[in-house]
Formats: sequence, structure tokens, C-alpha cells
Amino acid sequence: MPVNPEVVRKNVEESKNGVRIRFYVKPNSNRTALVVEEDELVFYTDEPPVAGRANASLIRFIARSLGISTSKIRIVRGQRDRLKVVEVEDVNPDLVVEKLASVAEPW
Repeated sequence: MPVNPEVVRKNVEESKNGVRIRFYVKPNSNRTALVVEEDELVFYTDEPPVAGRANASLIRFIARSLGISTSKIRIVRGQRDRLKVVEVEDVNPDLVVEKLASVAEPW
């Protein structure tokens, strides 16, 4: 069952440089996946929260999902927290919503 794009849209906002996306990150999971839980985007990663490995996993996942370079993605809030705000430069918000909704799994 596909994810409703409007749920994804609630976590995406335009910024002056591109788009900001809110994620809740769950490290040390048994898989790597983006899941919609209620109205949140939850990123499960098998990487531990050590030396930025879980953050790097999130950035790689976003880059792969959107088909862009990792250099266009940075964590602007929550570097050491599970709740993160990620900024993606030079992308269309509608495209971000569409692509993330297509790779996300329902809860």
C-alpha cells in the first residue's frame, strides 16, 4: 500500500536554499528504511549512533532516493539528536514529496 504524499508533505517545507525535511532517526535497527508512523517520517538504520554513522546513513538514503549528490544534503538541526532537520539544496518541494512518498513504507 503506497504512502499518502500529504503525510510526507507535512514534514517538508521550503527554505531559501531548497527544502527542509524533518526525520526521526532510529539507529541500531535491523534494516534501513523510511517509514511513515502517524504523521512522522521515521528513518530506520542498521548503523549505530556513533561517529556520525547513523547521520551519514540518512544522508546517503536521501541522496539515493532523490537521485542527487550527498554534497547537496546537510543536517541543519539535530546533529546529535534523533529528531533531525535536513536541508536539501536546489530541489523542488513537490519532487521531494513525490520521491519520498514512493520509497516510504506505511506503518
